Amino acid sequence: MPIREIFKQTISALWESKLRSFLTMFGIVWGITSVILLVGLGIGFNVDQKEHLRSIGTDIAIIFGGKTGMQAGGYAAGRDIRLTVDDAIAIRDQAPLVKTVSPEIRRTASEVSQWNAASRPVRGVWPEYQRFRSLTVDQGRLMTDEDEANGRRVILLGADANRQLFPGKAVIGQKMMVAGYEYTVIGVLAKKKQNGSYGSGPDNTQLFAPYSAMARDFPPTDPGIERGYVNNIVIEPVSPDLHEKALDEVKRIIAIRHHYDPEDKEALWIWDTLEGSKFTERIFSVMTFFFGAVALLTLALGGIGVMNIMLVAVTERTREIGVRKALGATAVDIRRQFLAESAIITIVSGLTGLTVGVGVCLLMRLVPLPDFVPHPVISPIAIGASLATLTVITLFAGTYPALRAANLSPMECLRTE
Repeated sequence: MPIREIFKQTISALWESKLRSFLTMFGIVWGITSVILLVGLGIGFNVDQKEHLRSIGTDIAIIFGGKTGMQAGGYAAGRDIRLTVDDAIAIRDQAPLVKTVSPEIRRTASEVSQWNAASRPVRGVWPEYQRFRSLTVDQGRLMTDEDEANGRRVILLGADANRQLFPGKAVIGQKMMVAGYEYTVIGVLAKKKQNGSYGSGPDNTQLFAPYSAMARDFPPTDPGIERGYVNNIVIEPVSPDLHEKALDEVKRIIAIRHHYDPEDKEALWIWDTLEGSKFTERIFSVMTFFFGAVALLTLALGGIGVMNIMLVAVTERTREIGVRKALGATAVDIRRQFLAESAIITIVSGLTGLTVGVGVCLLMRLVPLPDFVPHPVISPIAIGASLATLTVITLFAGTYPALRAANLSPMECLRTE
């Protein structure tokens, strides 16, 4: 029988059971859309989390002082390790695997502009800090080496701090009081999408000043803490591949300076953003795999629906099969007829599902979404897995009913009421 005739008979048979055919095809459409959308959302979550981690810093480690847990060099365990600016200088001069380093002072101070007042955290840092902490300006400029060398009283405002202290006002070059000292605003930071931080909160809420100015104007006030004390030190290794070795160098330098065993794991607390990024990626990769597996199972259930409707069609059309065989149709003709019906259902619904899935992903990328909802990423792997599963469904869902129809004898079919 010609292919064209098989196709016309297939369309006619499907049209006679429109609702049943539509519901069966909807199962396939829903399955493929689910695969593309769920995998896209999983990848989107992964990309989104990487962007948020990048806002904290790319391949950096934040080092905090702890308490020694081992005896060493005649010193008892349990000593407080207080980091100083001299530790940061030693790391800069003696650690070849560290690309850049910055000490960090954090103080909560009163800030007063001519329009408003606040009490927000201020961070004193070296200029290099701005690059590896991904600080960029929306207005004005960043701090420079000259600002640090001369101890200039200049300040950068986070987006939220600027909104409170200078609501809708021109800000660059304006004077403001920070704990009684006059500072000049040189820049406003671009707003960050940041779901994590350390110390005193997200960068949008902070103010940033040169370390030298902060150390001069805001010396430690707690008893037992000397000048030069810093809250933490931030380092950036020369490359991600040498990240662990760079951290070992830093631990050894600080251990020598503070007279404790470099193997003492309690002496320092280190937040390693590279390790955190790898851990986050593993979590979201597993989540994406889970989403994809669930969606593929949904698609497989749609395939079972196709097989079911074809078996029902064989049963309902048994007499028709007998008449066609009696008029000369061969088993191959009957098999082709039912295979064609199965293929049309799966191919049409598969292409529709593919179009809907990709269309929804593209639409979600154009529409503003809440911060906690990522923009889905169209995954070629998800599309490939959907098409491969669809091919398997086409073969298996159509083959068994087609063989069953082809193997019926004409006499047996004609006796069926």
